Amino acid sequence: MEKKSNKTLKSFLTIVISLAFAGFFLWLALRGLDFKVIQKSLAKANYWWVLLAACFGISAYWFRAVRWNLLFEPMGYSISNSNSFWTISFGYLMNLTIPRSGEVARATALYGVEKVPVDKSIGTIILERVVDLVCMMAFLGLTLIFKFNTIVSFWKYIEKEFLKKVDNALSYIYIFLAFSVVLLLVFFMVKNKIKNNIVYKKVIGVLLGVFEGLKSIFKLKQKGKFVLYTVGIWVSYYFAAYLVCFALPETSGFTFDDGFLILVVGTFGMIIPASGGIGAFNLAMKYGFMALFISMGKDGEMGGEIGLTYSFISLPLQICIMLVMGLISIPMLAKARNNIIEE
Repeated sequence: MEKKSNKTLKSFLTIVISLAFAGFFLWLALRGLDFKVIQKSLAKANYWWVLLAACFGISAYWFRAVRWNLLFEPMGYSISNSNSFWTISFGYLMNLTIPRSGEVARATALYGVEKVPVDKSIGTIILERVVDLVCMMAFLGLTLIFKFNTIVSFWKYIEKEFLKKVDNALSYIYIFLAFSVVLLLVFFMVKNKIKNNIVYKKVIGVLLGVFEGLKSIFKLKQKGKFVLYTVGIWVSYYFAAYLVCFALPETSGFTFDDGFLILVVGTFGMIIPASGGIGAFNLAMKYGFMALFISMGKDGEMGGEIGLTYSFISLPLQICIMLVMGLISIPMLAKARNNIIEE
């Protein structure tokens, strides 16, 4: 009973912290904003481009599913592409409720339909995150190479405009840091209490399972396919982000390398543990588009407004995909589990 209570409290605090981050970053992104400008931009948008971007967003799910299956082969498991696809969809759905809970939900769901031990699945998921981090660093490198002048221009803009308000800026930073420290202290207090209730042998068993999952990359039978699917995932991510630019008249002329910066900035925004990326993604896009507009000799404030308009299309698109695919995954996984029981 106590263990269940601790788990519920931890989940509640995670949600509260996540919502707090979302609210704070959303406030930073929207303060002083003229919503009429956003409304006009949204009204002029060509949503056929958004639909095409959605197709790439869903294709990233599929590439991730078939790539995940390759990691199980060295461990002797043959996973259905369909089950892998729907468990990933279910995991993303769970991330919308409790940030970072999707990995465990995904592994648990896979156990329900394929009987792969959760600890081994977690190991492969951690491995996926390492590979994705490498890919992210590659896109960051491309951004530094092709958009270096954009980054320098934006930094000069910050020095010129924002440092004039250093007192206000510092006060906001102090408030945020104090708020974050309080939340982290509460979280670690609960974390330590929960940690003390975990049986040592169980922890060792889980770690060994995770380690076995991590080792699977060295035993891959189809390394070429793994690389190909990884490229497919990130190409899909790129076009899901870049094609939304063509929906807005103000950004329809963005170049291919502009897409590198948009993908990198957006990814950083989604990494922050805010519910569904809300607030953090909007703020990241605001500053990312400001940088692009300033480097083009255009008004930075207008770029920030267009960046927010972009975020109000791109982020709801991502959330919509997560919701639709995740909700479909529930009956699909239930059907797969029933088939196992009948057999």
